[in-house]
Amino acid sequence: MAEILSLFANPDFWFGVIRSTTPILLAAIAALLAARSGITNMAIEGIMLFSALFAVISSWLTQSAAVGVMVAVLTGILITLFLAFFKIKMKADEIMAAIALNLLAEGATIFILYMITGNKGTSAAINSRILSPIHIPIIKDIPFLGGVVSGHSILVYIAIAMVFVIHYLLFKTPLGLRIRSVGGNAHAAESVGVSVPKTQYIAMALSGVFSGLAGAYMSMTYMTVFTKGMTAGRGFIALAASNVGGRAPIGAMFASLLFGFFDSLGNNLQRFAIPPEFIYMIPYIATIVMYTIYSYRKLSQKKRRKQQMAKLQIEKPE
Repeated sequence: MAEILSLFANPDFWFGVIRSTTPILLAAIAALLAARSGITNMAIEGIMLFSALFAVISSWLTQSAAVGVMVAVLTGILITLFLAFFKIKMKADEIMAAIALNLLAEGATIFILYMITGNKGTSAAINSRILSPIHIPIIKDIPFLGGVVSGHSILVYIAIAMVFVIHYLLFKTPLGLRIRSVGGNAHAAESVGVSVPKTQYIAMALSGVFSGLAGAYMSMTYMTVFTKGMTAGRGFIALAASNVGGRAPIGAMFASLLFGFFDSLGNNLQRFAIPPEFIYMIPYIATIVMYTIYSYRKLSQKKRRKQQMAKLQIEKPE
């Protein structure tokens, strides 16, 4: 037990927490941007897979990590806009479209990987590029703190910065107001001159940017190659983080950090005599528990509002 508790005093553990949090945080931002516009982007899992694969392939072809990230982002935007087209223009059910896209991603990424590398499991046969760690001057030399926050790839620092950028965008800019108004009441927004389709396309494109970054992080930082099913449900965990965080960037960051904590804990517990099956379950158990708490709180709030409304109706003079 003492050995397990000693993990929390090790900067490598907290370094791993940030490392595990980043893809979930990027994907959670993608989820909340779509949700704020009134669309549920359940295809983030599949978009991350496609983006991760194309990041590896493009970085191999060009021998440039920057190109790999840009291609991943472009992939995320194109696929998300494709999903938005079916929802906005074709009036399709976005959940069914997302399920189809996720299933397509599972098979198509393996097929493309096999066609290029001759291997159905990993892209190790090709010399793809990775994102180099950034060692922050002065901070890197601070005991403990330097070991936690320094030495990550640029996408980690971008993810943290984007939490505050997207918060400002949503709550302090006209575009953010339009996105929130469209998601809150599309008919009311349209009645005051807001273009609902245009606003939703913009929000979905932004969602695609962060889905693409999450995919690029998975194959160019979290791992150094693309592997079959490497997202491992992180797209769905990000949806939970977005909702648990109240569809707000800062709330989503803390929810993602919690999921990242349990993911890192699971990875570190592999060193101890604990059944591996239980270890692999930890992040998903945490997701279920957190979502259950969130759902209970939402139901309690709704119940209280109904009781308050009923009380007001009773007290209202005739």
